[in-house]
This record gives sequence, C-alpha cells and structure tokens, in this order.
Amino acid sequence: MILDSKIPAGPVAEKWGKHKFGLKLVNPANKRKYEIIVVGTGLAGASAAASLAELGYKVKAFCFQDSPRRAHSIAAQGGINAAKNYKNDGDSVYRLFYDTIKGGDYRAREGNVYRLADVSRNIIDQCVAQGVPFAREYGGYLDNRSFGGSQVSRTFYARGQTGQQLLLGAYSALSRQIAEGNVTMYARTEMLDLVMVDGVAQGIVTRDLVTGEIKSHAAHAVLLCTGGYGNVFYLSTNAQGSNVTAAWRAHKRGAYFANPCFTQIHPTCIPVSGDHQSKLTLMSESLRNDGRVWVPKAPGDKRPADQIPEAERDYFLERKYPSFGNLVPRDVASRNAKEQCDAGKGVGGSGLAVYLDFSDSVKRNGAAWVKEKYGNLFDMYAQITGEDPYKSPMRIYPAVHYTMGGLWVDYNLMTTVKGLYALGECNFSDHGANRLGASALMQGLADGYFVIPYTVGDYLATIGPKPIDATHPAFKEAENSAKDYVKKLLAINGTKTVTEYHRELGHIMWDYCGMSRSEEGLKKAKAMIQELKADFWRNVKVAGEGEELNQSLEKAGRVADFIELGELMVDDALARNESCGGHFRVEYQTADGEAQRDDENYAYVAAWEFKGEGQPEQVHKEALVYETVKLTQRSYV
Repeated sequence: MILDSKIPAGPVAEKWGKHKFGLKLVNPANKRKYEIIVVGTGLAGASAAASLAELGYKVKAFCFQDSPRRAHSIAAQGGINAAKNYKNDGDSVYRLFYDTIKGGDYRAREGNVYRLADVSRNIIDQCVAQGVPFAREYGGYLDNRSFGGSQVSRTFYARGQTGQQLLLGAYSALSRQIAEGNVTMYARTEMLDLVMVDGVAQGIVTRDLVTGEIKSHAAHAVLLCTGGYGNVFYLSTNAQGSNVTAAWRAHKRGAYFANPCFTQIHPTCIPVSGDHQSKLTLMSESLRNDGRVWVPKAPGDKRPADQIPEAERDYFLERKYPSFGNLVPRDVASRNAKEQCDAGKGVGGSGLAVYLDFSDSVKRNGAAWVKEKYGNLFDMYAQITGEDPYKSPMRIYPAVHYTMGGLWVDYNLMTTVKGLYALGECNFSDHGANRLGASALMQGLADGYFVIPYTVGDYLATIGPKPIDATHPAFKEAENSAKDYVKKLLAINGTKTVTEYHRELGHIMWDYCGMSRSEEGLKKAKAMIQELKADFWRNVKVAGEGEELNQSLEKAGRVADFIELGELMVDDALARNESCGGHFRVEYQTADGEAQRDDENYAYVAAWEFKGEGQPEQVHKEALVYETVKLTQRSYV
C-alpha cells in the first residue's frame, strides 16, 4: 500500500482552510441516517461524540470506565497550549507550529502540526463558553504560564487540575447529547475487535465488563479515541486501566501502527519507591516554571538538601541550556537527569532522583503565592511522600508518560482501514519524536471539536446513507473469534499471574527500550519478549469465568496485547539508526551527548503492517517533506 497522507498543496497556513472547502458535506436531513461509533470518552472521544451528535449524527459511545468522567484525560495537570498571545510576548500560530515541529525533533508532519496550532485558539473560546474555570489575572483576563520547549507564555491552566476541568466541560456537552437521545452511552464496555466487511470498518465487538456478554455493534464509521500505550512499561504515569487493546486489535485487522518506539519520558515524576507500586505519580511540568532543578556537585554527597551550600549545587539545566534553563523539552530534561544520577549525583535513598527546589520562589514571592499557583500539586506530593515541599525540595525522576506513536492516520484522521479513524493520543500524527508539554489536551480537543466533524462527513457523504447490515456474517465471525480468544485465555490455567508477566515486560522495556537504547540491548530485549510471550500462553493463570465480572480476564487480554506491541516497539527502535527526541540510540549522539538525527535516511514515518500471527511485520515509509521549516540540529542553549 502507498501511504497517502492527503496533505493539501499550497502554503502551510492555507492548507486546512482550502481542504475544508473541498470536503464533501452531508445534508442536515441525512445526518440522522448515519451511525457513528466512538470508542473512548476522554477529551478526544467526548468532544468528538458531543460534536457529531450536535450535528445530527446518531452516535454510540463506549468506555470501559463506569463514567466518561473517569477517563485518563482527567489526570493531566499543567495546562493546554493555545497561540492567543495574551501576554504580548511574541507568540503566534507560526511560533507554536515551529516550537512543536522543533520540539518533536523534526519528525512530525508540517501540515498536521500547523492545523493544530491554528485551531488551538478556537479551543480556548470553546472551553470558556462551556464554563471551564481557567486561571485568571487580577483584572479578569485569562492567565498563561510557560511550559517546556517554549520561550513564551501560552499555556492556559486551571491550577493543577486542567485535564479534569476540560474533561468536565466536554462531559457536559456529551451529557447534553445523551439526554437529547443523540448519543447512546455504553459504560463498563471494552472493545475486543473491529468488524470488517469487504475491507471496510463497519462495527466493533465488545465485552460487557459486568456481565461478560460479548456482542457486536454496527455503524457507518468507527472512531478510536482510546489514548496511548505507556503502560507497556508497567510503571508509568498512566492509570492502571489505560491500554492499547482497541488500537492493537484494529492494527491486526489492517490499520498500520506508526512510530511505536516514539515514547515520551516525563522528567518530573515522583521516583519509584518499591516493587509494591502499580503506577507512578506525575508532578506537573508547570512546576519547572518556578522550581529549580539541581543535584550536588560532588558524586556521593548524601547530605540533606538544606545542608548543601549554594556553591556546592549544580543547577545543571540552567548551566547547560542558559536560554531555556529548566524549561527545556521533556526528552532533554529527562536525559540530563538520568546522566546526573548515572554519574553518582542522584539524591534520595535510591540515588535515582534529582531535586526540584522552590526555596527561591518561596523567599521571593512567599509561600502563599506558591500555594495559590501550585497548592494542590504540593498537597499531592506531601500525601505521597510524607515530606513538605514548601520546606524541602521535591525529589523527582523521569518516568514513562505519553506515547507519540500510534495508529497511522492521514490528514483526515482516517487510518489505513477505510471507515476507521483515530483521534488524540491514539494516533501518531502531531508530535513527532517528542511531545511538548501542554499539547496533549490541545490535540485531543482539536481532533474532536474542530477536525473530525469536517473530515468524517466527507467519508460519509461518499458512501451514502444506506443502512449497515448488522446481520452480515462478518459480525458473527468477529463475535465468535472474540469468544474463542477469551476461552483460550481461561483454558491455560497456569501458575503465574497476569501482573507478574506485565511487571516482567515492563522491566524489559524500561531497561532496553526506555530512556536509552542500543542495538545490543534491543536485540536482547526482542529475544526476551519472545520468550515471555511463549511462557505467557503456556503458564498464565486467569481465574474466574468469561461470563461474569472478571478483572483478571480483562488484564490478561490487555497484557497479551502489550507483549506483542512491545516486540514491535523494539523492532521499530532497531530499524531507526538515529537518535531523535525520545528515541535515544546511544550509538548516535553528538559530542555533547545530544540526540543526533540522520535526516538523509530517517526523515520518515515508519508505519508497520501486521502480516499474520508469528510473522514479521512489514514497514512502510511515509517521507516527511518540510516546505516551511528548515531541518536543523535542535539547540536550547
């Protein structure tokens, strides 16, 4: 298959406007004749479902939580980017576009990224109209703060609860459409498979997580809005339930998976404290606005922070990157923290942490000022660690956070499967090899509110409003396949728990495909994952039955998918003989230890095609063409 990105011709600033005008429209009276499935009800899914229902389409929305309010979007803390230039500090749509391209280490599409920057301004207006309580300055204007990878203040925020407040706004819009009868909501329901009819997506197979019932649902189009796959590492900042199953099952039905090795490590997480943990806790990147990152200058210095004089502290980000200081992009900050710890300068009992210190801000502005901006984050840190961050520095260390890879989509957000779309973190399209802080919420809402309502209409107008035949044999075949898969898992009856396998996979991925990768390590990881997969299908213990509430069964299916995805991530990292953004191959770095790209050979999107069980996947390459931005070595000095 030739990958057609459908990027419009012409100047980058005019592409989206011209493209919208060229898209086919659906007659308002015909919209009620179309049914659309939306899987996932976080920011991307809830905004898409609400917007499409508002237009008149009949929408079926699915989430595995008991309510859309529990989607993982709620965990985002620091803010959402928009090129409003309220601070009059030089921001613009073009600057946000450029910062995003550069922050992603020149591995994202220009057309998609410019559209994202352009519609970002509309997102803020939409959310304010919904009543999202953004922080405001004394005079009543919306406030902004800075985030990593930028030298302007463009991040709108609601204290440290931005994701929660934005999700409540989208949820209110969704709830209105549910009440109007335009959206049918299926909670506690997980997608197990994609139904294909003559190569076209026409529905999904689901399992009711309370009763265990497996059934199929038909629609004219399917939208996957199911988030990222960071939990392949076991310990991450994602909620335990976050998984790759919907996207992975679609991948095995023909949707290409793009750039799976592009995963993001977040520099400001509470360090691992022991094997008892099932997830890690994020401390918002916004803290790097007023907190200073440092370690002792002398390796092995275990004195308490308040006993280390200023002259014996190394503010390493400020020293190495004077222009950006503590607000360098996440991949840069994470690698530098790891370097300091590897050199023996790490703090805390494990030595795998650096300080994030607010003492200067407290002295300069007072504790009340700090509390007003970051109080809930400080409270969360205190509750988890038992330490008071107003009096002693926070201890932070990098952890897996976001995934830039995902299902390949074209400019319309359609995957390589006709009728199947992927929105938000579920797709690969907007962040390249590293996502800038505060851009995840921006992409999810841009896709749901301002992109998919135009592009899905173009597809629906093309196929016409003919009803989908839910009695087609493909639906029953997909149902039976899902039931057989469940029976296979339950029949193994081994001795190791699903969690044991997940934890073991996480260790392999973190050690060999985490913050740094090497050819030798990746080859070792591939062999280890293959052994783990074989052992999983011989010896996993899944208790209970299929037709009941069975969380062990839920986890087993998700971990089985993670194991297969982990192998593909390793293959993708092995095939990319360069360093870029979050993909850091130790063989390819500059003399200063920065990521060294190979634009001549690797300025492309790697889209992987599933070729069958036990068969190597085939890579397809979409060349990245830069018409507006010049490819240069990233510098934040």
